[in-house]
Amino acid sequence: MENISHPPMEQLQDLEYCIDSNPPWVETILLAFQNYILMLGTSVMIPSLLVPLMGGTDADKVRVIQTLLFVSGINTLLQALFGTRLPTVVGGSFAYVIPILYIIRDSSLQRIPDQHERFLQTMRAIQGALIIASSLQIILGYSQLWGIFTRFFSPLGMAPVIGLVGLGLFERGFPAVGNCVEIGIPMLLMLIGLSQYLKHYRPFRDIPIFERFPVLVCVTVIWIYSLILTAGGAYNHRPTKTQDSCRTDRANLISSAPWFKFPYPLQWGAPTFDAGHSVSMMAAVWVSVIESTGAYKAASRLAIATPPPAYVLSRGIGWQGIGVLLDGLFGTGTGSTVSVENVGLLGLTRVGSRRVVQISAGFMIFFSTLGKFGAVFASIPFPIFAALYCVLFGLVASVGISFLQFTNMNSMRNLIITGLSLFLGISVPQYFNDTLVSSGHAPVNTRAGWFNGFLNTIFLSPPTVGLIVSVFLDNTLEVEKSKKDRGMPWWVKFRTFRGDNRNEEFYTLPFNLNRFFPPT
Repeated sequence: MENISHPPMEQLQDLEYCIDSNPPWVETILLAFQNYILMLGTSVMIPSLLVPLMGGTDADKVRVIQTLLFVSGINTLLQALFGTRLPTVVGGSFAYVIPILYIIRDSSLQRIPDQHERFLQTMRAIQGALIIASSLQIILGYSQLWGIFTRFFSPLGMAPVIGLVGLGLFERGFPAVGNCVEIGIPMLLMLIGLSQYLKHYRPFRDIPIFERFPVLVCVTVIWIYSLILTAGGAYNHRPTKTQDSCRTDRANLISSAPWFKFPYPLQWGAPTFDAGHSVSMMAAVWVSVIESTGAYKAASRLAIATPPPAYVLSRGIGWQGIGVLLDGLFGTGTGSTVSVENVGLLGLTRVGSRRVVQISAGFMIFFSTLGKFGAVFASIPFPIFAALYCVLFGLVASVGISFLQFTNMNSMRNLIITGLSLFLGISVPQYFNDTLVSSGHAPVNTRAGWFNGFLNTIFLSPPTVGLIVSVFLDNTLEVEKSKKDRGMPWWVKFRTFRGDNRNEEFYTLPFNLNRFFPPT
């Protein structure tokens, strides 16, 4: 048995750069650009889904994408400097789609005859709901309420939650790859081949190109391949769905984009406020808080940092609330959360440097103002991103499962909690999603639209359902006699900022700001 023993390890050992160490400058800039390219998938997909439903044109869609990228760059920089200080990218969130659809379908907005006017009024209603809902996240963070609630977390309770942060996004993986297999499958196979089988091969001395930059290499090659297929007429007589997924010229992004456009607050007009819209949007804020907490835990492990203590988590959630406020003021069309795919990229490249993410925020801001150049990159077909997600979401899920090494998985109590949390975390949202697709509305369908939006948003989120199940069971089933089995002896020292002396190295604020904002 001693030959197959693998003792628990607080920090991963086979990463090249941790949170506060930096690669050479050339590598850093290329890694930052790689992060920017990766987050384009979600940044383009959400506006492409919502803007046409709002009555917007292709020009409106491009402007919303530019605004979302611009604010994502600001939010990423704020989070890396003053929030959790983890190397996480903050981008658009699908958690906000359900309450936004509720707003879009509001009868008072649907009655507006002019499509452009309906788009503007809908955007202003979304802005108002985001501004009000952001106050909930700001209060949860800066009042330390979220940090107090995290005292109920344990490695056993958080393992399925973090796992579901990755696994819960499975619909954006291979199902989207299957929409264009001639692009998606070569991308998936090439990514696995370069990043895993050829990672030690160095065509240029001392530069591990395939290990550090697999996303850049694979996206470039397959994108050129898809351009050739499009130009050669391979999709001219294919179904509309196939053309939308495969063609590089389908989205009309480049032709609709201005050469230069600087997003600014209230660019769509003054926000409008509605109590029902705001309440339903608050459900998305709750979901975003839970999903981001799981993503922060995963990012800390992939950046060779200690798990963020309660004070740091609260600080990050507070700044994320300010990010949602900026989303509302600028009019991004959705709220923001931690980008799960960029968390997975930390592990794939084995680089957890904070500086890389800070520079990637600069790329987001820069290319969002140069419309034509940004639109060129944004025209990458989505199946290429979906192939990346298959690897990166799976990696994040496995990081979550790795937290079980600190628990006793020979305990039937722990097996039941883990299995039930994972199964219901996938099964319940799938039921809600299937009902939404088949009947046009989710299972909660009362006359109160805000109530429908609130509950449906909660139960369509796998990490949220997983957290409800795992944390409740973990804190009510044989709690006292299961402390060791739950992993609490290892976990408890990371609850407070002073609990582990490494926390100061990883999470201290820059510019000596801890003097004015001491950890509580």
